Amino acid sequence: MSKKEAAFNDIIRKVRKQLFGKGPEQVKTYFVENIAVTILYGNLTPTEKFIAQSPEGKEMIHTARTRMIQEVYAKKVPDGLEELVGSKLTHLFSDIKIEEDMAVSVFIFEDKIEE
Repeated sequence: MSKKEAAFNDIIRKVRKQLFGKGPEQVKTYFVENIAVTILYGNLTPTEKFIAQSPEGKEMIHTARTRMIQEVYAKKVPDGLEELVGSKLTHLFSDIKIEEDMAVSVFIFEDKIEE
């Protein structure tokens, strides 16, 4: 893992921890051209795991987590993220699969991310 990937993962982990009270247990980021794909494992809190035992609970957690991430990044890009990759963030797509406790975020930047 490059230093840039490790620093990117640290920023993403910190944002998730501040937002949800628990950061992911594992984070892996891949840079491709102007895109960063981040896969996060072990995201859910014990309370969320309990709520997710019903179909309605799964849907509620999925909706809350995906919307919160989108809104946070839309309001303000986390400190250091754009400086780290050397480009402006233009789009973020995020989703979580509750059953596997796995999330993915796709960050699209204006310019190519240099290694």
